[in-house]
Amino acid sequence: MRRLVSLLVLVWLIIGVIAAAQRGYFKGSDTSCAGVSTIVVTILAGPLNYVGVNPKVDCPKIPEPSR
Repeated sequence: MRRLVSLLVLVWLIIGVIAAAQRGYFKGSDTSCAGVSTIVVTILAGPLNYVGVNPKVDCPKIPEPSR
């Protein structure tokens, strides 16, 4: 049973990586919080990407200390 669950999780994540690659998320050098987070969420969404889910993450601005 454990092997089956592990296999399903692995296939789910592979499908997520394929979806992220098809959307072109691995091209370029956008290493911002939003870019990386969107890639991770897309991978975690897995097959849901093919039924209309298009996860995007927008990171909030972190306040900087006063000078």
